[in-house]
Amino acid sequence: MTTRNFDALFQPRRIALLGASNRPGSVGAVLTRNLLDGGFPGALDFVNPRAEVIDGRTSFASIAALPATPDLAVIATPASTVPGLISELGARGCRAAVVITAGDAGFRKSVLNAAWPFGLRVMGPNCLGFLSPVCGINASFAQLTPKRGELALVTQSGAIATAMLDWAHGRGIGFSQVLSLGDMVDVDFGDALDYLALDSSTSAILLYVEQITHARKFMSAARIAARAKPVIVVKAGRSAGGAKAAQSHTGSLAGADNVYDAAFRRAGMLRVDALRDLFDAAQSLASGLRPSDSRLMIVTNGGGLGVLATDTLEQKGAQLAELSSAGREALNAVLPAGWSHANPVDIIGDASGARYAAALDIIAKETACDATLVMNCPTGVADNADCARAVADARVDGKPMLACWMGAASLEEPRRIFAAKGIPLYETPEDAVGAFVQLADFAHNQRALLETPAPTPDRPVEAVAKAQELIYAVLNDQRDLFSAAEAKELLALYGLEVAAARTAPDPAGAAREAAAIGGRLALKILSPDITHKSDVGGVALNLAPEDVQQAAEAMNARIKAKAPNARLAGFTIEAMIQRPRAQELLVGASVDPTFGPVIMFGHGGVAVEVIADTAIALPPLNSALARDLIRRTRVSRLLSGYRDRPAANLDAVCQALIAVSDLLANHPEIQELDINPLLADAGGAIAIDARVVVRRPSETDINRLAIAPYPAHIGQEIEIEGVSYSIRPLRPQDAPALLELGARTSASDIRLRFHGAVRVDDALGAARLSQLDYDREMALAAIDSAGAIAGVARVHFDPQIETGEFAILVRSDLQRHGLGRALLSALMDYARGRGAASITGDILPGNTAMLALANELGAEISLSAEATKRATFTLNSAAGG
Repeated sequence: MTTRNFDALFQPRRIALLGASNRPGSVGAVLTRNLLDGGFPGALDFVNPRAEVIDGRTSFASIAALPATPDLAVIATPASTVPGLISELGARGCRAAVVITAGDAGFRKSVLNAAWPFGLRVMGPNCLGFLSPVCGINASFAQLTPKRGELALVTQSGAIATAMLDWAHGRGIGFSQVLSLGDMVDVDFGDALDYLALDSSTSAILLYVEQITHARKFMSAARIAARAKPVIVVKAGRSAGGAKAAQSHTGSLAGADNVYDAAFRRAGMLRVDALRDLFDAAQSLASGLRPSDSRLMIVTNGGGLGVLATDTLEQKGAQLAELSSAGREALNAVLPAGWSHANPVDIIGDASGARYAAALDIIAKETACDATLVMNCPTGVADNADCARAVADARVDGKPMLACWMGAASLEEPRRIFAAKGIPLYETPEDAVGAFVQLADFAHNQRALLETPAPTPDRPVEAVAKAQELIYAVLNDQRDLFSAAEAKELLALYGLEVAAARTAPDPAGAAREAAAIGGRLALKILSPDITHKSDVGGVALNLAPEDVQQAAEAMNARIKAKAPNARLAGFTIEAMIQRPRAQELLVGASVDPTFGPVIMFGHGGVAVEVIADTAIALPPLNSALARDLIRRTRVSRLLSGYRDRPAANLDAVCQALIAVSDLLANHPEIQELDINPLLADAGGAIAIDARVVVRRPSETDINRLAIAPYPAHIGQEIEIEGVSYSIRPLRPQDAPALLELGARTSASDIRLRFHGAVRVDDALGAARLSQLDYDREMALAAIDSAGAIAGVARVHFDPQIETGEFAILVRSDLQRHGLGRALLSALMDYARGRGAASITGDILPGNTAMLALANELGAEISLSAEATKRATFTLNSAAGG
């Protein structure tokens, strides 16, 4: 249900506490006191059938006795009473409830069933409660009421919430909202992110996650929120215990934690390891610091601090910035002779504020530096407050600056100085470097969200259909495992180069197939019960055709001895591929129980589990995402070339990854897929061995991808005044064409259509507009025969897909010819098909052409709060509910 009725939760006018109590130490008594002390300006009612007065205020015996209907109810009564109370509240018109009470699975189901008919939103059950310092609400049994701030905290664990509130209180850190989600029968992380992304009182969002539900909703909400403000997450449970038993390398290597990691990365969120890191990261990100890369310059008055910082930097995969020769010479002129003459720049223990300032003035000019960490160890010969003042006033040429001032007793003034200038201050070198690496990782994730990929060809409809026929041929044969030959045929239909393969039922047949293929050959056992053939002697390599029959007979004998219960279906005969300089890679896919299909890439070969050099990504992939996946492995450095080996053709490897991504998007039957090895060298990439597992899909498999794939089925051809256009959804790789549209459209037309909030005439704006969440957004582009974009109509839906906001832009020289009408009509048809009740667009008074078009197509025109005209198209009167 996402954010429906969230106004009753976050901005209630009246709150009722069911289970209010006078009994000292009880949950009801703590809730009573917290609600009274929180500063809530609205009406507050207590309900307790056995007490007429609670904490000096009148108590009501029942919901029916309340003087008015509450917007929000807080429930802390016995579990057996909760479903009935929720039903009664819903019938009276209450729209949100925080359920403190815990219970079993049956209780949780009954709570949801009671709320559902009324659209009443439930936070919990089994939660600490809800706190909104910006609204004066403490509907929790926390031990304190936090101060108001700009951080939102969302956690599944009430214990974590109380610990974090206590930790933050001692450091003067405040919150805008604190949501303890508990068992999440209704309100979950996706819902919270949808609301907080647009909450003006929240500048950063902190998450403590144990489990994600409704993966697609979470990913849509997380991607939107992470583009609006920093989202930092701690995920409990990093062990590999979540990995499921599987028939493929990918299935065995893809544990739950690394899939979560891939999801957080794809959403543009920042994952940290510990609770304290949440606040450090929030402090850093809230300061607005965004390093362009991971090269750090360190300035310190203590050499030991520099060593500690350097060690941590290297452990975390970042690097020291290289000090230029010109910078070294300039520092020689202002620093004592004993300075370090390198990065870290040790300016000696007696450094004054003036020395810090002189060093920083030179370092600001260093171009091979992405950020500066300035550290200070207190000494008896220098005033650390004076040093802090000089650092805070120093110019660093727009580069991020972080500070680490050691000690405790003398830190009050430096803290105040750095806080006033918005420079984050850390207690230890390890904390400071960790924060810098977090900043660099966050910046990389944000850039990845907007990176324009290279164009990729559409899959031919005939190839996709043949692949589907092949999949169902296997399923209709009552099998779930493809033979190697069938797996390679499937891959070849999606454009991968594969090693020739044939199958035979017996040694004599294997010999005949070997003669037909010719050359040097590989012989492999064909069995649904043997996953790793080499473990049981089921692989023979570099055979001549005339040696195949004897090798097959010997293989049969070996396997009957080693795996007597295995069913033997015959043999696979493959051409040996001689690429001595090729790198063995693994490309695979499996289905995670939470996030659906995932794609793995890494070092391949028979020792893949031992080497364990893999990375995971969520499909769908494009060329930019595929390259990022490759970059996150150690084998990527080998692919770049070394010694006498030239660099591998990364484009070919990317195309293999994209092909697997498309297979997962187009064929929900695929459960596991392994290409191992995929040989990659300068000449390209070829699949040597492949394994595919399928099953008949259920209804939930159809939309199993956590991120909605490109909707290739949407599109139409139109003709306007003799000119043909294709109308189709925008792709990320359309950003350059969108930028060209902006260049050929007048600034006044762009302002009239987007009110100055969107830019299509700069690269960043074009990238943002072309990166769509196809579950929540749609942008239909009219493409002419030359591939240029003539116009775009876009809609952004609310989380419920009930209403949407639309905008249209047509190239200036093509306006008033009917293209805008065609685009808007197509957009309305799409929104209608999604079940939206209406779409609206705000039109500036000067945009008379758009107003006329909206009137002609049946829009209702009204005056909006911003003195613009609002056009509303009703699409499905029965939508929503």
